[in-house]
Amino acid sequence: MNKINKVNKKILLLSSFLLLMILMVGCLTLVPVIDIATVEEIDIMILESFPVQVHLVASGYLPDPCTKIHQITQEMEDYHFSVTITTYRSPGVCIQIIAPFEEIIPLEVYGLPAGTYMVEVNEVQGTFDLEIDNIFPI
Repeated sequence: MNKINKVNKKILLLSSFLLLMILMVGCLTLVPVIDIATVEEIDIMILESFPVQVHLVASGYLPDPCTKIHQITQEMEDYHFSVTITTYRSPGVCIQIIAPFEEIIPLEVYGLPAGTYMVEVNEVQGTFDLEIDNIFPI
C-alpha cells in the first residue's frame, strides 16, 4: 500500500507541474510586444471655451496588468480624426487578467472650420459639431 501512495504522490506532483507549465506558457512573453489597444467606448467632450477645446475620453481594456499604453497618435484629414492607441508589453511572465484603462486625449481642433467631425479611435467611432470656426477673429 505504501508503494501505491508514493506512486500516486509522484503522479499528482507531475500532473501539478505540467498544469503549472501549461498555465505559464499562456502568461509568458519572450519578446516585447507592441499592439493596438482594445477600445470599447469613446466619449467626446466639448469644453466651454473659446477657442473651443475638444477632449476625447477613450476607455477599454489591456490583456494583462503588464501591458501599458505605449503611444497615442492622431491624424486629421477632411473632417475625420483618426486616433490610434498602441500598447507595449515587456518580456516576462504576467498574470492573465484584463486591466481597464481610460485615456483623456485633447484633439487638435484649433483653426478648424465649423462643421461635423468624425472621430475614430481603434475602430470605435463618434462625431462632434463645431458650431463656428474655431479661430480667434483678427
